[in-house]
Amino acid sequence: VQLVESGGGLVQTGGSLRLSCAASGSTFSISTMGWYRQAPGKQREFVASIRTGDGDTYYADSVKGRFTISRDNAKNTIYLQMNTLKPEDTAVYYCNCNAREKWFSSWSDDYWGQGTQVTVSS
Repeated sequence: VQLVESGGGLVQTGGSLRLSCAASGSTFSISTMGWYRQAPGKQREFVASIRTGDGDTYYADSVKGRFTISRDNAKNTIYLQMNTLKPEDTAVYYCNCNAREKWFSSWSDDYWGQGTQVTVSS
């Protein structure tokens, strides 16, 4: 499974950005896709996730009410709409998924994209 993110950039405080993540390659089944972020000098942290089957969503408390995760199952793509951005949202955002590549494969959540930089200026 390959994950490719896009949509990062530089935005002012209060602005918005939309990130995309497309999964390709051996994607027999994907159960969950989500976003993590890592700021300089900090550990990678969970941001949001969505279950591809029923669409249930989960958010970190720090982004609830500001970020919205959505999916397009036909395209194996998820989106992260980020509104009311703050300087503390500055980080590299990584896409992640839980998937199995073949019908006989085990599930794995160790699929990561290359990351996309989001910078929020004050």
